[in-house]
Amino acid sequence: MTALLSILVLVFILVAIWQMVKIFDLTQLSSTAPNDQVANDKDNKINGYLMIGFLIFIYVITIVCFVKWGDLPLMSNSASEHGPDIDSLMIISMIIIFIVQTLTQFLLHYFAFKYRGEKGKKALFYADNNKLEAIWTIIPVIVLAILIIQGLFTWTTIMNVNEEEDPLIIELYAQQFNWKARYGGEDNTLGKANVRLIDIDRANILGVDESDPNAQDDIITTELHLPVGRPVLFKMRSQDVLHSAYMPHFRAQMNCVPGMITQFGFTPTVTTAEMRDTPEMKDKVANINNIRVEKSKELVANGEEALEPYTFDYLLLCNKICGTSHYNMQMKIIVETQEEYDAWIKTQKAFKNSLVNN
Repeated sequence: MTALLSILVLVFILVAIWQMVKIFDLTQLSSTAPNDQVANDKDNKINGYLMIGFLIFIYVITIVCFVKWGDLPLMSNSASEHGPDIDSLMIISMIIIFIVQTLTQFLLHYFAFKYRGEKGKKALFYADNNKLEAIWTIIPVIVLAILIIQGLFTWTTIMNVNEEEDPLIIELYAQQFNWKARYGGEDNTLGKANVRLIDIDRANILGVDESDPNAQDDIITTELHLPVGRPVLFKMRSQDVLHSAYMPHFRAQMNCVPGMITQFGFTPTVTTAEMRDTPEMKDKVANINNIRVEKSKELVANGEEALEPYTFDYLLLCNKICGTSHYNMQMKIIVETQEEYDAWIKTQKAFKNSLVNN
């Protein structure tokens, strides 16, 4: 990577020097010398046809992408109650962007071809046109207003967690470069916490207030278990730098900011087992494992261990570049039935029982 960056820097320096030399040469031309830097009719004609060629290239590439990859289930694997609403917003936005991009690219390249420079030819132009300016101002304003209003209503619906639904309260604690989850215990209430209370010798790794009665039954885990169909409200903290809790299949993301608590809530609708059993996920897993088999052959030939078969799991990722191991900052999420969740939570140790006495 360092070598590549060095080569790129060298190339940019050479390009800059070349451009400076050209500028110097231009300044040395006398006023009577012919200026071969001005495009003639032949140059304009070539560039006009190149613009049409590039337009055709864009459309061909777009069609090829739709034919080859258009069936990817990019918007069909949401696993939260609000997921379909987010997907609908994304699909509507992409359709509008695609239509506008197709039309504007055509107009841009076609007009560049049609109105290319020709000696003795002058294109019709308007110094100003209030009607045209009103049209291309009002239409985007209306379209964007509709998208923004729909987005605000969707966001408000997601963020207004109904406390009467008894959401499961979980803290997501971010630090370079791992996640911890803290459950509220039997009372479903998180105890107070502060990074100043972190005591490694006592195994108080999250800075939980040991004197807070609500903290005694808290449960700290390195794996996130969620009961399907039950609302979950996440309280998020960061120990060091800005992180971002990103759960792609649940269409959930929220920054974890040092010194403050942020929150995000959703209701899981698809268990891990159910997602693994979908045809789309089976195809994806099979494709990944086929790649791993081929890679493993190379590793074994070089005396290294073969790769383990891939199994799908929901993941909590960090979506902020938070340091050197940012790429590997993730935690497994298991969505299961209420019975399975209850059985798992009973096996976890309460905070008061996990402290080390010195």
